[in-house]
Amino acid sequence: MARVYSGTFAFLVGILALQHRATLPHAAWLLLLPALLPWAIAGRRMRLPAACAVGFLWAALYGGWLLHPSLDPALEGRDLRLAGCIVGLPQAHGRAVRFLLRVQRRLRPAAGAPPPRRIRLTWYRGAPELRAGDCWRLTVRLKRPHGFQNAGGFDYEGWLFRNGIGATGYVRRHPAAVRTGSHRTLDRLRQDLAQRMDAALGPRPFNGILRALALGDRRAIPRAQRAVLKATGTAHLVAISGLHIGLVAGFALYAIGALWRVSGAAGLWPAPRAAALAALAAAFGYALLAGLSLPTRRALIMLAVALGALLCGRAVTPARALCLALLAVLIWDPTAVLSAGLWLSFGAVAVILYAGAGGLARHGWRAWTGIQWRIALGLLPVLVIWFQQAGLLAPLANLLAVPWIGLVVVPLTLVGTASIALHLSLGAYLLGLAGHAVALLWPFLEWVAARPGTQWVQAAPPPWTWGPAALGTLLLLAPRGVPGRWLGFLYLVPMLAWTPPAPPPGELWFTLLDVGQGLAAVVRTHDHVLVYDTGPRFGPDFDTGAAVLVPYLRSRGIRRVDRLVVSHGDNDHIGGAASLLERFPAADILSSVPARLPPGAEPCRRGRHWRWDGVEFRILHPGRKGAARGNDASCVLRVTGAAGAVLLTGDIEASAERILLSDVPRDLRARVLVVPHHGSRSSSTPAFLAAVRPELALFPVGYRNRFHFPNPGVIARYRAAGVRMLDTAAEGAITVRMAPGARGLRVSTRRRSVRRYWHWRAPPVRARE
Repeated sequence: MARVYSGTFAFLVGILALQHRATLPHAAWLLLLPALLPWAIAGRRMRLPAACAVGFLWAALYGGWLLHPSLDPALEGRDLRLAGCIVGLPQAHGRAVRFLLRVQRRLRPAAGAPPPRRIRLTWYRGAPELRAGDCWRLTVRLKRPHGFQNAGGFDYEGWLFRNGIGATGYVRRHPAAVRTGSHRTLDRLRQDLAQRMDAALGPRPFNGILRALALGDRRAIPRAQRAVLKATGTAHLVAISGLHIGLVAGFALYAIGALWRVSGAAGLWPAPRAAALAALAAAFGYALLAGLSLPTRRALIMLAVALGALLCGRAVTPARALCLALLAVLIWDPTAVLSAGLWLSFGAVAVILYAGAGGLARHGWRAWTGIQWRIALGLLPVLVIWFQQAGLLAPLANLLAVPWIGLVVVPLTLVGTASIALHLSLGAYLLGLAGHAVALLWPFLEWVAARPGTQWVQAAPPPWTWGPAALGTLLLLAPRGVPGRWLGFLYLVPMLAWTPPAPPPGELWFTLLDVGQGLAAVVRTHDHVLVYDTGPRFGPDFDTGAAVLVPYLRSRGIRRVDRLVVSHGDNDHIGGAASLLERFPAADILSSVPARLPPGAEPCRRGRHWRWDGVEFRILHPGRKGAARGNDASCVLRVTGAAGAVLLTGDIEASAERILLSDVPRDLRARVLVVPHHGSRSSSTPAFLAAVRPELALFPVGYRNRFHFPNPGVIARYRAAGVRMLDTAAEGAITVRMAPGARGLRVSTRRRSVRRYWHWRAPPVRARE
């Protein structure tokens, strides 16, 4: 048994080592895999190093398969004619529809490298009804996978990689799209059921949750409901995973076992085996209905290992079953380690098994309460590492929500979903009951979410704290009688009390965040934080204030924003302000458009200045007359520390630059310049550049943005002046630390510091002209 545990651990370590690499090993190393495999399985000496090497090489082989074929960079932005079929459920976003296309072949241009196997497309205005399984000939424009890269943020490129999506793009109107056929697929069945559910239920508040429980599609859950689920630690209840698969299997196991015994068929085949086979079939059917998503597959594999042993008549301890299930999941999908779901699902089961070895009450609510609190404690380090937060009242919420959702809502939802295919009225009645059941629970969840201090928010802990935290949780969860259990709290202190360093007095740290085609920046002094602009808002459910700024500030341990400066009213600068102020409502606000911000916002005017921790902040524009409009009304802010200044210019253009040169020419000198208007040709005039004389120019631009910023002429102008140039599209977030006495500027970029082999780095701005 020990060999299984140690071998699985070594295999996992090898996979983790590969997933932290910036590049894949040369393909020649994969030739060692067949030779090492027998050694890792049956070897006596060096078995664990061999298992580790097998894990490393297997993950490399799998990763290379996911990345191949990739989109030829020469085909980015060009019209391509493709033939393919829709997989998954298309999702409407306002007047657009987003869907996955499994590419069959490229029709035009016919020559060249093959396209990726799966691409994510958006069909804007005028999209026809798109159904899963439909096959089309489409004209598309594609780009390689590219997402925001910021500390604390979601790795969109990693998500595309894990889901086998090799490119993103949109459908072109000409030449016209042609539907070439249709296949009756499982996804078509799921889409038909989703439409029947919508027709049966009508506009009701919890339809999105019911769809998530029945079909594994959480995209229809409103943003406000997602916030409540996240705050209460119950979001896992609407993501089909081990809990749901286990419930369905448990119902089938009990029901079929009882019926088998009553029918007298036990003499032909043992009832436990018949029940296990039925449970496995029920779980597999539910997983198919949920679209066989990655979490569903993990749960199904875990269950298959446990029930498979029962079918084979072999006794397997729960711990051994869990270990074998982990091994099977890692073999099936080595990229599963990149998902928090793997660590949370296996971690929860491991906590129950480990803590259950001692001290839990055997029956009733005491046992259930003990399980919830132990799961919360055991998963605390995982939640802090992955999300930098944990719900302190999550055990209380789950105490009631888990049995209510599992024993009432899920059965009603599944039976109702199955019924609507046969009898719409009956299905509507059962789904209505399920919706009412969720409605009965919801006030309790809202009450828990509204309690002050329900979230433990923690800066991203460094890796050296992870090991002590794991040891601490093991001690705290140890069976009664183990000496020194309460010393576990001391091992948790380094992680839970971790505070990232702050700039010394007089020093400033400046970070230009990657928000695509927009601008958001954070200025830190010793004890103060200023946010300059908040990036764009892309729709009612997504903006960079919530997706980029708040996670970044949380990851850096920042609990207070002292001042927000919104340069002007364009969406790519003001779009995330509401989400930022929702999380940091105490921030003072300066803006050229105060009327578009909450009450108390003040206009930014030249002459406004303040000093924090030895760092001076000064508004240089607009002037008090307020004659500037639009881009030229942008607040221009100069931040000066002991080692030099940073100049933030918003979207000013040539006319505003001339005003600055006329009114405050001596105040323009800065070592770091955030390039005006993203590097458009209407800004960065030679005279302005000569007055600023920057050492470093930062371009806040989106990858392959529709404005084609920065302008080649502007790039040439900065190059001729000998200015170092960096841009967020190529570098991700860019941090500049300006320390007194330091030689040059201390510059770090997100894409360089945390690059992984699935990240593709765009050509830097200095290479474009």
